[in-house]
Amino acid sequence: MSMTNFLESLTINTDLAQRLLTRFIHDEVTRAGFRRAVIALSGGVDSALSAYLTADALGPENVLAVRMPYVTSSQESLDHAEMVVHALGIRHETIEITPMVTPLFERYPDMPPLRAGNVMARQRMLTVYDQSAAFDGLVVGTSNKTESLLGYTTLFGDSAAAIQPIGDLYKNQVRQLARTVGVPEVIVAKPPSADLWPGQTDEGELGYTYDDVDQLLYLLVDRRYAPEEAIGAGFPHEFVEKVWSTVRKTHYKRHAPVIAKLSQRTIGYDFLYIRDWGT
Repeated sequence: MSMTNFLESLTINTDLAQRLLTRFIHDEVTRAGFRRAVIALSGGVDSALSAYLTADALGPENVLAVRMPYVTSSQESLDHAEMVVHALGIRHETIEITPMVTPLFERYPDMPPLRAGNVMARQRMLTVYDQSAAFDGLVVGTSNKTESLLGYTTLFGDSAAAIQPIGDLYKNQVRQLARTVGVPEVIVAKPPSADLWPGQTDEGELGYTYDDVDQLLYLLVDRRYAPEEAIGAGFPHEFVEKVWSTVRKTHYKRHAPVIAKLSQRTIGYDFLYIRDWGT
């Protein structure tokens, strides 16, 4: 794909980002009345970075990482998640989801991979929230800005969390910060995958690389470019239309369910903020 290179514009001050995000995690977890956190640890860079930041913010003894393999999950993912657990000294549980989802798969043997992947993602989040209750910890999310803008998440699955520390970092920026905080390079550099079926990769499913789409999204969202201006900046017309169409169509995933307004103060319209948290 031939285009102007805007990767330099995505460069962040990683030391500052680390300080801001660890403070964010600490403040939001304690503001909600918790001292602990629970994270779904997949073995990928997003969840690894989230675990490193959360352990720094709350202390490793207050973080529970949950690995949730399916029978087809890669051993590499499990190994990389274990690498993070041992590096940080955080608590961990491994809970196999195969027996939980198999009855539904057996009922619908022709279920396509995407549908099955959504079932597994939602089962994993059910499991994480159960562990949240058992551990008395707030669920810390692992979604990044690129995934959110593209709707490349499962609603009430991997997108479900109480807070999203890395939700304003593009994938390229996640890698930058991950290297700064010490996430092993083997995790940072590997092809991103949700590990929902054998051989699945994010970029293979999306049809473009994260570096390419990060640059385009940066212009469309952060710089407020119109699609025509992004095309003028060197991005192929078809690519711009495909990405911006995806952003528009998946907007419903990025906010709470819309409520029909009937009263003077409606959640999501007029009642937006708690002015006094008592902190």
